Amino acid sequence: MSNRDMLVRETRTVEIMGLPDWLGVPEPRGFQPKRKFRTIWISDVHLGTRGCNAEMLVDFLHSVECETLYLVGDIIDGWRLRKGWYWPDAHNEVIRRVLKMAHRGTRVVFVVGNHDEMLREYAGLTFGGVELVQEAVHRTADGRRLLVTHGDSFDGVVLYAKWLALLGDKAYSVLLRANVLVNAVRRRFKLPYWSLSAHLKKRVKNAVQFVCAFEEAVARETAERGLEGVVCGHIHSAEIRKIGDITYYNDGDWVESCTALTEDATGAMAILDWSAESAARTAQSRRAASQPALPLYDMENA
Repeated sequence: MSNRDMLVRETRTVEIMGLPDWLGVPEPRGFQPKRKFRTIWISDVHLGTRGCNAEMLVDFLHSVECETLYLVGDIIDGWRLRKGWYWPDAHNEVIRRVLKMAHRGTRVVFVVGNHDEMLREYAGLTFGGVELVQEAVHRTADGRRLLVTHGDSFDGVVLYAKWLALLGDKAYSVLLRANVLVNAVRRRFKLPYWSLSAHLKKRVKNAVQFVCAFEEAVARETAERGLEGVVCGHIHSAEIRKIGDITYYNDGDWVESCTALTEDATGAMAILDWSAESAARTAQSRRAASQPALPLYDMENA
């Protein structure tokens, strides 16, 4: 029996027997109402790596509701997991949260990327309410058609020289480990999250040139397909911009910038920077904590 056949059988078993008990655990009641969106796109989570900001992603997923959630590739880092197993509880919590959203009625579409390419042979299947696809076309509330693709097929390094991509992945992993150390120190001093790797990448000329060439290649392909826009990930660089007649959207990542792309009920789209919002909440809490307490009203001496 092939791996695909085994997965189909397991999926049908889950559908017959129902979802596991851990999906039914009630969530703690929060004081903040959830922010509602029509669509959310996230990518490049890289579960299975030390650079993944899983706790921040869980916080984000707890704080939002949407009709459709697109997972735009590299959600699980198969490249890294083949070299050594790393899977803390926070990474389980990301999976649990996504499955719970699917169980509660959110349409979840998983567009496979290059780091989770082991799932490509299962494209077309639905598992736990999550649809696995190679790419998708999303129609916005205002009628625009957007190509949704991870983007690795437009990356010449990945496509034509995979050994070079793996070498680059090793160097990038070193930078991400440095991120972890830097932010551990920043937390001790009660400073907000900051990405060393993103800071360096934006200042390296070759990296900037690569990002521009990638964006233009994606836009050309989208125009040739007769679509109005494209949503992708892959290069860990959140962006919204017009390239000719095409609107290019990149939802960023959850190892450096911690960003998502959102669509509201009217079709308006925006990048949501969760690390910046978290930092703002922390600063607000500190200001509130530093305010002197109001004096109690003394009823006896009034």
